Amino acid sequence: MSILPTSKINWNRLLKRDFLWLANHRCTHGNRYIEHISCYLREKPLLDDAPVVERIGFLDIETSNLNADFGYIISWCIKVLDGEIIESILTPEDINTHTFDKRIISELCSLMRTFDRLVVYYGKDYRFDVPYVRTRALHHGIDFPGHKELVITDLFDVVKKKLRLHRNRLATACDFLDIPAKGHTLNPTIWQKAMSGDKASLDWILEHNREDVISTELLWKRLEKFSPNSNTSI
Repeated sequence: MSILPTSKINWNRLLKRDFLWLANHRCTHGNRYIEHISCYLREKPLLDDAPVVERIGFLDIETSNLNADFGYIISWCIKVLDGEIIESILTPEDINTHTFDKRIISELCSLMRTFDRLVVYYGKDYRFDVPYVRTRALHHGIDFPGHKELVITDLFDVVKKKLRLHRNRLATACDFLDIPAKGHTLNPTIWQKAMSGDKASLDWILEHNREDVISTELLWKRLEKFSPNSNTSI
């Protein structure tokens, strides 16, 4: 199994054979990898049976309302670290039949479980994205990932603690660090049209959503070395 590009190991998902592999293979210094994990992460031995390190995704959602009991999710995107963007958006039929976000939340909850760590911006508990998705999933009777199924990193905490900006918004941090962000800016008219099922407006929101996960990944790459090794559960 190939090594995915990242910096940490999700110990909760390693199997007995993975621990045995780490105990029976040695780094370039001659030490067992289980004793020198930093060497394993640095060397990334490309052997078929080597344990896989964390699969990281960058999550962002767009919604019709800031409160999940009055609103619903319009679209979501998860960008795989150094990889593709996986996404889903409401169709006019979802809106017209009043099923709203049930389909796309079911897809999202299944996809979330394929990651070890999700990176968000102002999206962990007590904030926005994850509590919103959890609330809507409960409303629809969809199985949302439970405690310790995966971990989450909120880049907002890193920006707030490690930088000193006049505002701690994603766009502010990206603008200061010359990271492209928000080409499709917030537009109330487009959001209103999207909620009526207008296809062009829904597509515009999805592009806005894509831009956010791309910006979040680029910002994370600039700031990741300042981030503590947090294993906060989703």
